[in-house]
Parts: sequence; C-alpha cells; structure tokens
Amino acid sequence: MKYQLVIQFEVSSEEDFERLIEIEEQIESLVGSSHEVDGHDYGSGEINVFIYTNNPNKAFELIKSTLIESVENTMKVAYREIEGEKYNVIWPLGFNGEFEIK
Repeated sequence: MKYQLVIQFEVSSEEDFERLIEIEEQIESLVGSSHEVDGHDYGSGEINVFIYTNNPNKAFELIKSTLIESVENTMKVAYREIEGEKYNVIWPLGFNGEFEIK
C-alpha cells in the first residue's frame, strides 16, 4: 500500500471513545479487502483510525456517508505517503489548518 489515510475524531468522554471504536469496526467492514484498517491510537482528546490504501480518496468515499452521519462535526481526514511526513487534508472541505497527530 502506498498511502496512510488517517481519520481523526475529537473525544471528550469514555462514551465517545466506545462509540468511535464501534465506528472503527464499521469502517473495517466498509473498506473491504482493497484497503487495510491498521487500528487506532487514542490520546490528547482525539482518536485516530489508520487505513493503508493505494487510493485514499476512494477509501474515504466508501466510508464518508457513514462517518458524516455519526461524527461530521468532530472529524478530520488526511493522508500521506507511507514514507512521507506531510498530510494532505481531504475533510473537512476547505480546511486551511495544519493536520497533526498528537
């Protein structure tokens, strides 16, 4: 796989964390075998779900509607080349800030 797609959510409670773990399981079933969910990390008020893919935009399209219904207001999505450092943000549209994993 050429890219790492990161789906990032804000987390403020244990309930948020549990709900987002359920969402991670939904993501895994939606992306199928053409993309690989590589787990998550949790800390500093956020959770990141990592997906390895050859086509980050296509992977995001597969899961976008489910995520927008659940967590649109707290979600950021970005990708980078596996060996790269700079993330390219694809959600939210028009995002001008810097994407980072804390």
